[in-house]
Amino acid sequence: MTSRRSMLRSLAALGPTALFASEALAEVTRWLPSALPQMPASMVAQDEDFWVTVQQAFDVDRSIINLNNGGVSPSPRTVQAAFRRYTDQANNMPAYEMWRHQEPQVETIREGLADIFAVSPDEIAIMRNASEALETLQLGIPLERGDEVLTTTQDYPRMLTTWEQRVRRDGIVLKKVGFPTPLKRRKDFIEAIEAGITERTKVIHISHVVFLTGQILPVRDICRMAAKRNIRCIVDGAHSFAHFPFTQKDLECEYFGTSLHKWFLGPIGTGMLYVKKDRIADVWPLMAAPKDMDANIRKFEEIGTHPAAMHNALIESIAFHRAMGIERKAARLRHLHTVWTDQLEKFENVRFLTDINDDVNQCGLRLVHIEGTDPGKVSSYLLEKHRIFTVSIGHEDFKGLRVAPSVYTTVDEMARFAKAMSMIARGEAGSAVSVDVKG
Repeated sequence: MTSRRSMLRSLAALGPTALFASEALAEVTRWLPSALPQMPASMVAQDEDFWVTVQQAFDVDRSIINLNNGGVSPSPRTVQAAFRRYTDQANNMPAYEMWRHQEPQVETIREGLADIFAVSPDEIAIMRNASEALETLQLGIPLERGDEVLTTTQDYPRMLTTWEQRVRRDGIVLKKVGFPTPLKRRKDFIEAIEAGITERTKVIHISHVVFLTGQILPVRDICRMAAKRNIRCIVDGAHSFAHFPFTQKDLECEYFGTSLHKWFLGPIGTGMLYVKKDRIADVWPLMAAPKDMDANIRKFEEIGTHPAAMHNALIESIAFHRAMGIERKAARLRHLHTVWTDQLEKFENVRFLTDINDDVNQCGLRLVHIEGTDPGKVSSYLLEKHRIFTVSIGHEDFKGLRVAPSVYTTVDEMARFAKAMSMIARGEAGSAVSVDVKG
């Protein structure tokens, strides 16, 4: 019987290009979920033989450590190969190939995404990003002058801008509530939202994962609260879908929008919108659709001519996601973070803006700040001196460095990041990262 170790190494020996070709991917899909049948995900997360197959599925520049995968992540080779294949096919005879062959194939993608989210395919629309998905809801839900929308001070700027446009255009009222960072007690968030609700509140808009800090918010509690009051609740899932295990039933949401080029590892420019079946007819699409599509989720996809290759290549993202296993993926991301957080916890001048001690509160995205430093300077220093790519975060209530590895990130890369940050924490970077003092 072939051992797990020899199987994984044999697959890796196929080489980066062949490893996740269709036949090899099928073998990985069959093998990986049962490769370590008695081992919990937390232990698989530390098994480097297991993860070498995942790492070699990506064609990335290892001369730079990319810790900004929260914005957009590289796709596996199979996804990129599928995108190129569909693009080339379409270019041979565009009108015939795209509309007769490729566009109908989107239904396979719809079914795959619906299966992962555990909903009906007739509740899933394929979008271009989370912004398009969420703005479809924000601009499509009927509201009258004086109606209130409740959100938070930590929601995504583009989404806040969209609501602010409705304030100017339609005379609605936008209310933003704050909450503690890091969020140690989930009830603090729930109580902040509840305190902001009035008899005129029609919509609550919240993030599942805060893009600034990686904080996982108690979405189900808010969705239940909204349902009891007949308030619509929009869930921004840009940073949660395919990041850690959950389905629609875990959230009890009626509306959910996400990007598929972040944690789902899809082609850049892909997203997903979920609308509960009985709510579809109540939302206007961004672009006009005929009346007979009022209750059809596909009305939200009526955007005119576009490359079908983008969404069709998602079939490989679906296969890769299933092969890896979401429980193991989440455990691996948390393990990668412990490589550096365990080192930085030793320094008194290091502050974590994400509750790193509670898995319920975080997964693959964290925010850290070294007192006395400028996060923008720290980000520049890490890139220029250590070839580590991160993003600095500035908010009215906090600031820091956002750290977001991916499944292709190695333990050695996280150790290099830990070493560089430790040097900064010890003051060895000097004025290159310090806050400017004005006289």
